[in-house]
Amino acid sequence: MTRTTGLFVNLPISDVARTRAFYTALGFEINEAFSNDKAVAVILGEHQFAMLLQRDFFRTFTQLEIADPTKSVQCLVAIQFDTKGEVDAVVETALANGGGEPHPPEDMGFMYQRAFSDPDGHGWGPFWMDPAGIPEGH
Repeated sequence: MTRTTGLFVNLPISDVARTRAFYTALGFEINEAFSNDKAVAVILGEHQFAMLLQRDFFRTFTQLEIADPTKSVQCLVAIQFDTKGEVDAVVETALANGGGEPHPPEDMGFMYQRAFSDPDGHGWGPFWMDPAGIPEGH
């Protein structure tokens, strides 16, 4: 089985300072070794990072057109938390700091999820899940 040793999600952004302030307000730490005036490296977890790259810098990594996340979706980033309360807290903090909430919370008993968009429109899906409670057939 193939397994990775880390994850770096790269997303284009329009304003490095605003992005840094937003993710810091959510409680995430910044890896300064990979951050500068073109990028913010947000530590999501052990060996898990969101590399938020100023659009012109992001463009150096691809020949393809860069999508506008306020108009189309290429990916949604799901991030797991230990409790429903942590899910609620991160979404409420996102909303208080310029984020949006694209749909209401969903509670399936064994899993609770919410969603927020960051100031650039990228979709994040914080969730809590009890693997022991997953119904048969899911």
